[in-house]
Amino acid sequence: MRRWLAALCLLFGTAPHAAPVEPLRLLGEHPLDGMPSGNFSGLARCGDSLWAVSDRDDDRLYRLWPGEKAWRAEAQTFVLPPLPDSALPWGIRARSRLMGKLRGGEMDFEGLSCDARGNRYLVSEAYAAVLQLPEIGQPQWLALPAPLLRQARASGMLLKFNAMFEGIAIDPPGARLWLAAERERRGLLVAHRARDNWQCHGSCVLLSEDGPGEPPARLESRGKWARSFSDLAFHGDKLFSLERLAHQICRHSPNTGEVERCWSFADELLTDARRYAQPWGSAEALWIDDDGAWIGTDNGTLARGDGETRPMLWHFAAPAGGWNGQP
Repeated sequence: MRRWLAALCLLFGTAPHAAPVEPLRLLGEHPLDGMPSGNFSGLARCGDSLWAVSDRDDDRLYRLWPGEKAWRAEAQTFVLPPLPDSALPWGIRARSRLMGKLRGGEMDFEGLSCDARGNRYLVSEAYAAVLQLPEIGQPQWLALPAPLLRQARASGMLLKFNAMFEGIAIDPPGARLWLAAERERRGLLVAHRARDNWQCHGSCVLLSEDGPGEPPARLESRGKWARSFSDLAFHGDKLFSLERLAHQICRHSPNTGEVERCWSFADELLTDARRYAQPWGSAEALWIDDDGAWIGTDNGTLARGDGETRPMLWHFAAPAGGWNGQP
């Protein structure tokens, strides 16, 4: 029955929420020093450290070090390999190149994930491509399956400039790779590794949906905004999405993309002191572990209510019963 319902939701562009959205409890917030470009767009724990990426930097990751009053972001640079051939239309590629030169960050790295071997994976929104950074060795672009982009566009995704891949997650063995299409239409895609190649097992598209988003009332958002994904994380054999406009984290089946349960962080982040002026929210980076959720903000240099302009890292407690618990 649930699989039949999920199929109908995929067809008509809706997704069922299996239970009411529950609030998350904030454990701490940490401004980041050392990320001068701001735009905190991706987060992952690799080994024993949290790492971050900014969509304004094409040649570095940031290792995050805890501190008493603020955390420190320490840059680790790498040499970007030659750009991959992009199968995106010429118009989108041209606008991406122009925007990258004007604002910085030609790759527009929008997500970060790690496997158990220490490989780090960055997704480029501008090129709809994934860069692998091994612990030892040279960075290289993954050979994503050619049908992935075709299937995504045939499903109505990746058709608009600045509405491309916005999140990435990989399982610990490095065998399954998920990508999130941001908005208009938003969706989830998966590719499977076969030795050194990546393949679509049937369809790479797990979820494709459209329609206006539903921001929290406290956001006081005016106008209509499309619902969106802003990052992905994989934990406990489940896929988790960060929904910037809705101010929530949702758990999905990694096999079907079906929404199983959601949790809200709106009450904690939409206080007068923590609120940013963006009408769609600023949560961009997500990491999930047994103890809780880590969320990073892409606020550029905009100040929030209390005047803080540095990128922020928030830590939320895991829900009662854990992330895989039932309502």
